Amino acid sequence: MRIAIVTDSTAYLNDEDYKRDDLYFVPLSCIFDKEVYKEGVDISTEEFFGKVNDSAQLPTSSQPTVGEFTALYESLKDNYDAVISIHLSSRISGTYQNAFSVAKGIDGLMVYPIDSGLAGAGLAFQVREAVRLAEAGESVNFIIERLQDLKDATEIYFVVDDLTNLVKGGRLSKAAGGVATMLKIKPVLTFRAGEIIPHDKIRTKKKALRKIETLLEEAVKASPYPIQATVVHAFCEEEASRFMQELEDKFPTVRFNLSYLGPVVGVHTGEGAIGVSWTKDYGRM
Repeated sequence: MRIAIVTDSTAYLNDEDYKRDDLYFVPLSCIFDKEVYKEGVDISTEEFFGKVNDSAQLPTSSQPTVGEFTALYESLKDNYDAVISIHLSSRISGTYQNAFSVAKGIDGLMVYPIDSGLAGAGLAFQVREAVRLAEAGESVNFIIERLQDLKDATEIYFVVDDLTNLVKGGRLSKAAGGVATMLKIKPVLTFRAGEIIPHDKIRTKKKALRKIETLLEEAVKASPYPIQATVVHAFCEEEASRFMQELEDKFPTVRFNLSYLGPVVGVHTGEGAIGVSWTKDYGRM
């Protein structure tokens, strides 16, 4: 059985990933006034944050349409027997729901929509593992079980320079954001049950990053399996690269990767956000 893997642009995969023959994606969009830009297609991250800085109003984001999912799935029918379609958390976007509604109506192709429960690097872990297993000839059921295992094993922690966008966009409660802003703290945020919630209250960004480092250290010490980790940033690559180098020096057994937060997620975190996500490294097991 030949299996295609579909994801969306919020996995923020790199060019090497998209060279894989069986990997496809649908872009989400960011909207400035009435101008719509497809993420990863019409606008770069640098261009996006430049426009944000010049704009008086916070841009919005939107999920891929039913028509876009239909067109992509239909285009795969001649070359594949099944599609595993993995998307960002349904608690923060309607992308998965659109994929699910289209999947039921595709004739001649089995489509399996997956709610990753995550976004960014957490989503990317699942996508890369699905591609690896599909290329190895594993079954749909085996791959889906593996994705659930990765989801359960994945941790994401991050810090943002300003909580305003997360609160305005409805990704963080007004109560949590208001308290943090009033006290001028830099909370360490995390994903739980597909939603962004505060994990710890920290006074400075430097101390928040040290807290994330401590959480990773605890995970490495407790883990019975190899760990892979991704450092992500919202248009602050130099700072994130330095942080990743520190982590690589401290945790030589962890396989690290550097990634970014593009327009659709970056509109909520704001410029300057840095985080780390980690999970099982099946490629070394």
